[in-house]
Parts: sequence; structure tokens; C-alpha cells
Amino acid sequence: MPSFLSRLFGKTESSPPAKGVEPVLHNDFRIIPAPIREGSVFRIAARVEKTIDGTVKTHQLIRADTRNSLEEAAEASVAKAKQAIDQLGDTLFS
Repeated sequence: MPSFLSRLFGKTESSPPAKGVEPVLHNDFRIIPAPIREGSVFRIAARVEKTIDGTVKTHQLIRADTRNSLEEAAEASVAKAKQAIDQLGDTLFS
């Protein structure tokens, strides 16, 4: 029953990055794919980080898109994060 209620009220289960997975570097940003399991699919999500003036800035990217496997979702998460970085640059953190 708790599982049903969690889905009903929108609670999602974030899948931690696989052990030993290195962040993807893109234009001085670090992308850590972290797809979110939602039932039998995975929502595209990633953590984007950049060190600015000695401080690590973080942005949690979550998209409406889903994929059927964790691997596909991780690849799509990196691609969407790169797109956001290319379009927004440092304003991603504002």
C-alpha cells in the first residue's frame, strides 16, 4: 500500500549513479547522470556542477522525458545536461 500512495502523491525514487561512474566533463561543468525510477521507466535527470570562485555550484536537472532502461536514461540525461549547459552557461545556477 505505501508504494501505491507514493506513486499517487508523486513521490519518486532517485537512482544513485552507478558505483565507479566518473562525471562527464563538458565546458568546465561536471555532469553526473542520476535518472529517477518511476515504475517501470526512468525519468531523465542529472546533477550539473561547476566550481566558480572556489565554490561548487550545483543544479538539479529533471526532465519530463522517460526511457525504458537505466542506461538509456543515463545517456539521455548527459545529452540534455550538455544542451542546457550550451544554452545557459553559468546562468544555469541563477
